[in-house]
Amino acid sequence: MNTQNGNPWFASTLGLLGLIVGYALASAVHGGYIAPPQGGSPTLAANTSSTAQAPTPPAPTGTAPTPGMGPTEGNPNAKVTVIEYTDFQCPFCERHFSQTYPQIKKDYIDTGKIKYELRYFPLTSIHPNAEKSAEAADCAQDQGKFWEMHDKLFSTQNDWANLDNSGAVADFKQYAAGLGLDTTKFNSCLDNGEKASDIQKYVADGGKAGIDGTPGFWVIGPNGKTQQISGAYPYATFQSAIDGMLQ
Repeated sequence: MNTQNGNPWFASTLGLLGLIVGYALASAVHGGYIAPPQGGSPTLAANTSSTAQAPTPPAPTGTAPTPGMGPTEGNPNAKVTVIEYTDFQCPFCERHFSQTYPQIKKDYIDTGKIKYELRYFPLTSIHPNAEKSAEAADCAQDQGKFWEMHDKLFSTQNDWANLDNSGAVADFKQYAAGLGLDTTKFNSCLDNGEKASDIQKYVADGGKAGIDGTPGFWVIGPNGKTQQISGAYPYATFQSAIDGMLQ
């Protein structure tokens, strides 16, 4: 999980055992970590192996959001909604996309059991191309190709993540052309920053929902049932949360 503000997972353990032991433990148990840019404890990423035992997410740190703000897929009338806050440049978001999301899509989205909603949460202090990639996805949304651009941005993350901003934007324009978008409209949308204010609304929404890193999730069910999941947790964690609300 990438974070701008640090994350409390295992903070006390790391303080007692030191960073070296903490890093070793994180790597063995949770599949990776990333140090925050300005001090603080390292952030640990959950192991996303489909065979991993489902860990219990921490207690919620914010207020559950109301569904309906971002692009959605699945059954619009489903009684369970999964809301993902993402950063297209975040490596742990890409891990969720490539390792966990496909199983969620197969078992719950494509079968009509849930509605899946995506909201932007670019971590601009550590991911300089995150803002423009979010804008690119939102510009594609205007032409009905959000999910196609979503998939393209994640599947090509290694190609554009380390480019300068102009290079990344040039790639996004190529993706739009490849997806059959009206490139005149798309390029104008991206170059003029038409979606910048909308992206900031998503960031503010995420802050209210207790999101301080990516990927972050809320699972929202009937009768006020909610569960927050902060980090690249394995499929089993989502399966447990969703099945519990479908019962």
